[in-house]
Amino acid sequence: MTISRTWGPTMTVDLDRAVEAILLVADEPQSPVSLGTALDTPVAHIRKALARLVVDYDGEAEGGVRRGFELREVGGGWRLYVRADYDEVVREFVHTNNPSKLSQAALETLAVIAYRQPISRGAIASIRAVNVDSVVRTLLGRGLITEVSTDSETGAIAYGTTDLLLTQLGINSIEELPPISPLLDDGTEGFDGVI
Repeated sequence: MTISRTWGPTMTVDLDRAVEAILLVADEPQSPVSLGTALDTPVAHIRKALARLVVDYDGEAEGGVRRGFELREVGGGWRLYVRADYDEVVREFVHTNNPSKLSQAALETLAVIAYRQPISRGAIASIRAVNVDSVVRTLLGRGLITEVSTDSETGAIAYGTTDLLLTQLGINSIEELPPISPLLDDGTEGFDGVI
């Protein structure tokens, strides 16, 4: 089937489905500009298509059905995500069928980096009270953290999180992380001065 690239008022369904098809195969959020470029379509038309898709997936269109996924703006673009109502079902499926998950040590180290970035290995090790060299290598290898700077006096490399982590968490920026203090025993120890 050949899709017309002339998206007039009567062709909105084709444009919506073309945007939908790209979002299904994209492994990172797509900006309206990148979608417009791919479809040779003005960004204003892409924005309207995205808005229609959100309404469609949320079941707000006439005769619509709320889908098990939703379209969210995140990380500077748009991406399909599992609807929160189905997180547990998907989590169980992934845990059962995907053995390559992060260890508890990796998750703890990632949390320290996310909340304290930029931060050096030495500072991470001090907070966690364990050697974190191999865990940091694992997180670097998975693209969840990156080297952000090097201290000119000590040569220590400081680490921060990547856009991939933001995408995986479904947030636009690190400022959207939940406050850490309510999760601590008394809310005062651990990450002083953090969000």
